[in-house]
Amino acid sequence: MRAPRRAALLVSVLALLAAFASPATAETVVPRGFQPASTSWTGPDTGYVLGYSPCAKSWCPALLGTTDAGRHWRRLGAPPMPLPDNHNHVALKAFGARLAYVNDGVHVRVTRDGGATWQPVALAGAREPYYLSKIAETGGRVFAVLTTYGEGRGSTRLYSGTAASPVLAPVPGFAVTGGLTYGDLAVGGGLQVALGGDYGTEKYWTSRDGVRFTPADPPCPGGTVASLAGVRERQVVALCSSSPGSPQPGSTERELRHAPRLGGVFGGNDAAPFAGINQGFDAASPASVTVAAVGGGVGFLHHTGDGGRTWTTTELPDRGFALTDLDFPGAGTGVVVDGQPDAYGGSAVYRTTNGGSTWQELRFE
Repeated sequence: MRAPRRAALLVSVLALLAAFASPATAETVVPRGFQPASTSWTGPDTGYVLGYSPCAKSWCPALLGTTDAGRHWRRLGAPPMPLPDNHNHVALKAFGARLAYVNDGVHVRVTRDGGATWQPVALAGAREPYYLSKIAETGGRVFAVLTTYGEGRGSTRLYSGTAASPVLAPVPGFAVTGGLTYGDLAVGGGLQVALGGDYGTEKYWTSRDGVRFTPADPPCPGGTVASLAGVRERQVVALCSSSPGSPQPGSTERELRHAPRLGGVFGGNDAAPFAGINQGFDAASPASVTVAAVGGGVGFLHHTGDGGRTWTTTELPDRGFALTDLDFPGAGTGVVVDGQPDAYGGSAVYRTTNGGSTWQELRFE
């Protein structure tokens, strides 16, 4: 009888230890004071959040991952990327379970092993001051948009390299110069690249494999800037925006345009709400589109479910500093980051499961 009693006692002790150990383990997954900086999702339920928490009078990075839409989180190896003092957005972009990039507009790092190690990525020929605004991957190649600033004149060009390469280099022929230059790119159903300058020079290319590019008519009319969404149900959606502050401070004139296929001619002029300065744009489907904007200390998520004929607006007034990483990874699921870790009011990740009609804050517990 002694052996069964000892076994029963051992089971009871182990169960008691497990009951006490589980909360302690959970506390170590999400650091105390964690504030999200960037999020990237590879599917509706699989995503990653890079954030920072106070430590030793500074901010220490932490990287979290989930495979069940944020109900549970696991801790991954965080990149050695300090939180910039100038409030540059620290952007995370994951392209699978092992490959991810992080950048603060100037410095770029890559992991090839799911965060176990991070290596610096050089930008060939780039001279500061410059800002790297977007990174995307398709067909085993990585693409980025880099804008260089000068005294009254700058340039925006496309950079590229093989996935996980330690160097990204300019792509010949993909550049614009001017007093004010800008660009965007989108993947999904093919690659799109739009570059422009001074609200007059607009260039646009498409590619199905990331190697061979075809010039096409720009998505937007002269005097506006194109923001691109990926191909959705074989159609392409673009947002055409005027210069910030028009028709009044804290606003932007916007309209949606659609193309029937990648490389097709864009048409339509469905006006979007004016409120806020553009922060992000993406489409869950050709009809379901969301614009992220900030103005007057308020974050706006302008949404249409009918291709631009009617709109609703979700206001996020608690932070109003920035809206970043707006993205729809599939099945009507979308995410956006509100605020920044060291800004007044902190930051949060919002998620939608109905294409952008309604949003709920993700909890990190």
